[in-house]
Order: sequence, then structure tokens, then C-alpha cells
Amino acid sequence: MTATLSGCGASGGSGDVTLKLVAADYGTSAANKSDKYWDDVARGFESSHPGIKVDVTVLPWTDIDREVAKMVKDGKAPDIAQIGAYADYAKAGKLYSADEMLSIPTQANFLPKLIDAGQVNRIQYGLPFVASTRLLFYNKKLFSQAGLDAPETWSDIASDAAALKQRGVSYPFALPLGPEESQAETLMWMLSGGGGYTDEVGSYDIASEENVKTFDWLKSHLVDKGLVGPVAPGKLNRAKAFEEFSKGKVGMLNGHPTLMEEAQKQGVQVGMVPLPGENGPTDGSMGVADWIMGFKQNDHRVEIGKFFDYLFTDKNVIEFADMYDLLPPTNSASAAMEDDAKYKPLHQFLAALPESEFYPFGKTSWAAASESIKENIGKAVEPGGSPRSVLERIARDATQAEAAE
Repeated sequence: MTATLSGCGASGGSGDVTLKLVAADYGTSAANKSDKYWDDVARGFESSHPGIKVDVTVLPWTDIDREVAKMVKDGKAPDIAQIGAYADYAKAGKLYSADEMLSIPTQANFLPKLIDAGQVNRIQYGLPFVASTRLLFYNKKLFSQAGLDAPETWSDIASDAAALKQRGVSYPFALPLGPEESQAETLMWMLSGGGGYTDEVGSYDIASEENVKTFDWLKSHLVDKGLVGPVAPGKLNRAKAFEEFSKGKVGMLNGHPTLMEEAQKQGVQVGMVPLPGENGPTDGSMGVADWIMGFKQNDHRVEIGKFFDYLFTDKNVIEFADMYDLLPPTNSASAAMEDDAKYKPLHQFLAALPESEFYPFGKTSWAAASESIKENIGKAVEPGGSPRSVLERIARDATQAEAAE
């Protein structure tokens, strides 16, 4: 879907500049498409910046990364792209760095963890557009009926799931390790066991002893005991797990803010706690971010910077986050939402964001590593599966992809 928000390009001889912006559609229906947001932002920017126009193309998430890659390959890069990854373009020298575009107050306002996640070789190219964190969700009604308290440890999860299974709950713990988004579920569990995808210096550490131990526990204490429901984890996608939770058929799963709203709409009472760890609640949550970036091709550095300074004002940042139950990437907008009772349902997620751990976005090899996780991680918990050998295979794929950079 394309929305041309102003004019048909630069005006000949007037010195006007037209910025071409390609953005993802976060809407779930015609009623909440992202076009209106971008229309409002573009018109507001144009009214305060004579001589700069903004043409916006809004594309579905299923197409946008591929379409932008094609534009760049064809020599028709947009000035601005709001997409899922930036590292390939940064490594190829196609992007402006943050400090080449942004005013100092705008650049300094991003949450520090998001600044780190937006860097390649310690230079920030990816500007965090929106963020999300994950918490453990549980069905309060099912827990109350079983006389259970919210889980705090892995052993709590196992015993609670066993009690829910006895009461006939379809999915005592929904474990979506299917190909849709298993890289997220995997990282959440790795963090809860003291591991992660990388070590302290940013090198891949996928087959660490901590990660092997975590998946050994998942396999032996949840999957092998039949506590994850009727669909094998490797076949269960996040969308299906979320749908079943919203129907009241899931006792526990890892969820994000959008699921909270959807489940409550359908009458499910949602409890939320930090992901339980081996000995208590996990200190850090998993964070997810989407990115916006400025391309060099059309030499519009100054105009792109002015647009970003406008885009990242609190009003615009909060409006988008509010529209889709997501989290703002800036300190000031986060503080404003934390101080506003209207956003109380998001406060737990906001509190988790500053200490969240993100995917290794700055590695161009991450795309290949992520694909290997999606393809293979479900096999780690299959009957007869070996978590260690599966994690070692994924680690080899990641290392090979990094060597090819």
C-alpha cells in the first residue's frame, strides 16, 4: 500500500527537497493501519519545515525488508527506511551514522541499551524506532482454580504446569519453538538460565554450558513430561500460542504488550511476572527493537536529520507506541508514559526495558544465525533430541556466517 503524502517530488528550481520514506505497517486491520500516523507526521513536519516534502510508502512487514533491499540493489534507495535490520546497509557504507544526522539532544535521548543495539563497530547507524519487552504471562483464573501463585523459579513453572495439566488445561505451558519467531523464545530461556546468544565481548556463545543446561531442563522437565500441550514445540508458532492463550486454553507463556490487550478483550485475566529463572526471577528481560535509518544515496543528510529530530519528539514517539501497545525508545517518552496512569498496563514492560537484552543486531551474520535457530531449535526438545548437538549445530552456522562477512 502506497500513500503519497505530498506532491510528486522535488519542485524544479525552487530548491525544495523531497524525502522518500518507506515504513512498515504495524496495523492488524484497516482501522489501525500505520498510514494515518505517517500522514500526520509528514504534514506536521512539512508545515514547520518549508522546502522539505515527505513522500511515504507504507508496506506490510511480510514485504518491506525484501522491497527495501531491492530498492537499494536497483540504485533507488529511499532516504529513510523503517525496517527490521540495519547492519547489512551500515557495513556496506550506505547509511549515515546517527551523529551525522541527529542533533545532540535527540541522539542522547535514546535508551542506552538501544544505542548499543544500534551500533556496528561502536558507531550507531540504527535509530531505534519502537521497542518491546517480554514477560511471563499466566491465566489468573486457571491459576486461582488450581490454587497456584505466580511462578518465580523454573521449578515453580514445572510444578504449576503439572497441576494445570491435572485440571485438564490444554497448554499448561505453551512453548513456541516453531519457525515463526523461535529466536525470541530461545533467547528468553537462555537469559533465564544465565546465558544468551553472545558473551561479554559480543562473540557468539550459542552452545555455552548455560544454554545447554537450559534446554536440557526444558526438554526433561516440561516437554518430556507432556506439559507443553498437544502441539510439539518445534511445530508451535507464536501466533498460534497467543491465539490459544486469548481463548483461555493456555496456563503460561512468554508474551508481549499486544497479547495483553488482545487477551483482555476476550475476557482472559492476565497475570504478568518477570521470566522465572533457575533460582528466582530473571534480572533482565528480552528486548525487541525495530529500526529507522537514513540512506546516503540521495545526499539529503541535513534534511533527513531535521526529519528525525521532529519524528523523535515525545508527542510523535508516544502516539505511535500508544497506538500499537509498544514501548518508546527514548528516555523522555518512557518517563512520560511511566508518569501517566493511562499507561499503567504498560508500566511493567517499561520498567523492564532499560535492562533488556537484545538480539546481536549489529552483526550482519545475525540474519543467518536467526534462520538456523528458527529451523533447528525445536529439534533440541524432540523425543530423543540432544540439546547440546542442536545448539552446537546452530553455533557452527552462526560462526560460518560471521566468517563470511
